[in-house]
Amino acid sequence: MHVDIVPVGEVPAMVKREGSAGLRTVYDCDVTVHDEQPVPDGSYDANRDQFRAEEFIELASRTGSGEKNIAITPKDLFYRRRNYVFGLAYLDGNGSVISTYRLQTSSDGGFSNRSAEDIFSDRVRKEVVHEIGHTLGLEHCDNKRCVMNFSPTVREVDVKEETLCGSCNREVL
Repeated sequence: MHVDIVPVGEVPAMVKREGSAGLRTVYDCDVTVHDEQPVPDGSYDANRDQFRAEEFIELASRTGSGEKNIAITPKDLFYRRRNYVFGLAYLDGNGSVISTYRLQTSSDGGFSNRSAEDIFSDRVRKEVVHEIGHTLGLEHCDNKRCVMNFSPTVREVDVKEETLCGSCNREVL
């Protein structure tokens, strides 16, 4: 499998590197990082002061040429009636997106001996792996340690491991 990472807006090199590393580790895939793209026109909702996640997925699908494509952005994203999303993907689709905006909160996930940068790096890797998992047909998993577990808060992201549980792993083989 080949995954293309499409940075949208100003995405730090560390975020691109961590996203690539997570995908290579979990899915043993080739990863290409594209040049940064501008934020999609019309994606900003002034009433919410947020950006529509779907527009970023469409941009990733148009820009990337991999079997799977993921946009990474520092912008705050929402989807339909949800207050915010860390990421979004359509099941079995080829495009997805993650936002680093809310992954940078000060919550240390109970790992007070770890640096904020290490915790943030872990969150980026987990969210990229999670969203690409959806494009591979994986749904949310009940195992709280599985990367495919639904995690609406950073605390729940921090509880997850970066890897798929045995059941989810068997589904993508």
